[in-house]
Amino acid sequence: MPKTPDYFHGKTLVITGAANGIGRATALIFAREGANVVCADMDGDGARRIADTIVQQGQKSLAVTTDVTSRTQINDMIRQAIATFGRVHFLFNCAGAAIRRAKFLEIDDDLYRTTFAVNVDSVLYGMQAVLPHMLEHGGGVIVNVASMSHKRGGPGTSVHYAAAKGAVLTMTLGVAREFADRGVRCLSISPGPINTAFQAASATSPELLERFRQDVPMKRFGEPEEIGELVLFMCSDACPYMTADTVYVNGGGGWR
Repeated sequence: MPKTPDYFHGKTLVITGAANGIGRATALIFAREGANVVCADMDGDGARRIADTIVQQGQKSLAVTTDVTSRTQINDMIRQAIATFGRVHFLFNCAGAAIRRAKFLEIDDDLYRTTFAVNVDSVLYGMQAVLPHMLEHGGGVIVNVASMSHKRGGPGTSVHYAAAKGAVLTMTLGVAREFADRGVRCLSISPGPINTAFQAASATSPELLERFRQDVPMKRFGEPEEIGELVLFMCSDACPYMTADTVYVNGGGGWR
């Protein structure tokens, strides 16, 4: 939570992957605190549904259909956010996917390139789009979603995804240190398994899901809201000295 009451009131957050899961939960949490929320997702109908929910709750929101693998569409997303609300204070690069599970020798060019486009290119494009605006207006906060998998390497199921998330973590560190003296904080979150549609979308078997669960000392998956509340804290005035870090949220363990 912020130190200052109404800290988020009137400030603007842009979220990619806002239609579901962690992105959706974070959008609702920031709206609860009075922020304007730009909901970006390739699923335009899903983005509009969450934006409509926020507006019905009395806050301001904008839905933008966005393919995060397109630099042009990411640039347009930021332009629309600025045109609508005048300022972007926070960017949450939440969109990401493992695409599908695969053993290392089964990772083909299409899977490899698509995984990096969705998870790494999107973060690069988002940060390059918003940073000039943030620097012009005295700063801002960027939070990127990495993963516990970068510490484990994803053997047997997702080396491609773990490598992509390792790139996100490294890029976050570099951007944070490059702009730390210009008012920009840049952080990442490395979740363990979270109860979202991610596992189903990547065709995770019930057996593998149970193995993931048993690897967590708390014996449960995290909830999207538990990540969203952390994003709120990281963007707040409660931690102004915090940058270049990744925060692990994994119930005491995480993936093998």
